Order: sequence, then structure tokens, then C-alpha cells
Amino acid sequence: REGMVADTVYSVAVWSIIGGIIGARVIHIIDFWGEFYAADPIRVIYVWQGGIAIYGAILGGFAGGSLYLLIRNADRFLTLWGRFFRFMGEPHKATLPGIGHLADITAPAVLLAMAIGRIGDVINGEHFANPTSLPWGVVYTHFNSPGLLRPASHPAVAYELLFDLILLAILWPLRHRLRPRGMFFVLYGGLYSTGRFFISFMRVESNVYFAVLNQAQVLALIVILVALGLLVYKARFVRPEPRQASRGQRTP
Repeated sequence: REGMVADTVYSVAVWSIIGGIIGARVIHIIDFWGEFYAADPIRVIYVWQGGIAIYGAILGGFAGGSLYLLIRNADRFLTLWGRFFRFMGEPHKATLPGIGHLADITAPAVLLAMAIGRIGDVINGEHFANPTSLPWGVVYTHFNSPGLLRPASHPAVAYELLFDLILLAILWPLRHRLRPRGMFFVLYGGLYSTGRFFISFMRVESNVYFAVLNQAQVLALIVILVALGLLVYKARFVRPEPRQASRGQRTP
């Protein structure tokens, strides 16, 4: 429906997944270097012990997919990489989508995946939150839960799960309306970061950087500022791309 070759989408997905895994791990290590890794750096490779950061996954995934498209589109790489990709059965680079176009397409799926991922966080109780007397305060009683027998607390990750689903419902009708390409992804990033910034005030985090702001909130503020700047710039200085006629519709 988007006019893309399936093999290209699969290739971008592989690069994005690899980039997302690397980015999620790297940001986590940077964030908790002094607390967990400085005294025993070998723990950096202990991926089976967990330790990832959602913003690292988003940024790393975007970087991985973008790198693939840049390499495939760059003329200076065409001799070496072009032969390799053609040997692997990849389509010609003219069929490749732009980075903004692909980012717009993947944004809803990423948001849904984030909501699904939060289900696991709700179940295992590894993300601590501030105590509450509200009737939906959560107490974890399973002996394997990191949150075992902590006071009744806000289900902060459940709040984020609900926020992700509500945001997906709001953004879904806009996925083909925002122009130029990339603006839907920018809007998603800005709105998600806004919600994450405020929800994080309910969470108990050890990685505090500025005043009461933790790593996720600092990154959220950066994303919000970048998104606002891009949206204002596009609205004021960039002419919208003409919409393509839908299938079966004649153009003059």
C-alpha cells in the first residue's frame, strides 16, 4: 500500500532491530556506569542479566534503519555496496523509501510495541514507583518480583501503557495527513516524550541528573525541544508535499 518492496522493508527492519538492541544497551550502560559497571566492566556483556533503555532502543532503531537507507542511496557506496546488495537480491536503490517516509510508517508499530513491552513490566514489578493510598495501588507478593512487599505504589508503567495506547488511537488517523514526510514520526516522538516526562515523576529512579530529573526525563526534554523546533520550522518554511492520488483515482 505504501509502494515499497517487501525485501527492502525486511532489510530495514533487521538493521533497525540490531540498532535498537545496541542503542538500548549502550544508553543503559552509560546511565548506570557508576552504579553497576565501573567496578566490574565485564558486566557490560552480561545481557542475560537485563538492562536496556527505551530511548536507546528508539534512537538506535532509527539510526540503524537510517544508516541502511543512507548506504543504499549513497552514490559513493554504489560500487561496493551496490554489487553486494544486488548479489543478495535487493531491488535497485530507486525503489527505496526516504528516511522520513519509513519513519512515519513505523511509528505506530513502535508505539504499539512499546505498549506491549510495558505489559511485562507491569507483571514483574521491576520498575518501582511512589507509594499511594489510591485504591489501584499495586503490591507485588511473588517471591521472584523485584518489587516484593514494597508499599502499595502507583502502577506507573501501567499508566505509560495506557498512555501509549491512547496516543496510538489519537495519532492513527493522522498517519497519512501530516506532510512533509517525517512529521508524523516527529509528532509521535514529541507527544510520547511529553507523557513520559510527567509519568516519570511517579517512578523511583536512582539515576538523577538535574534536580529531580532522571535520565528518561532529560532525554524526553531534548526530544520535545527538537520536535517542537522541527514542527515550527516545517510549518513556517517548508511547503507541504502534494498528496499522491489514491489507487483508482484519476489525476488531471
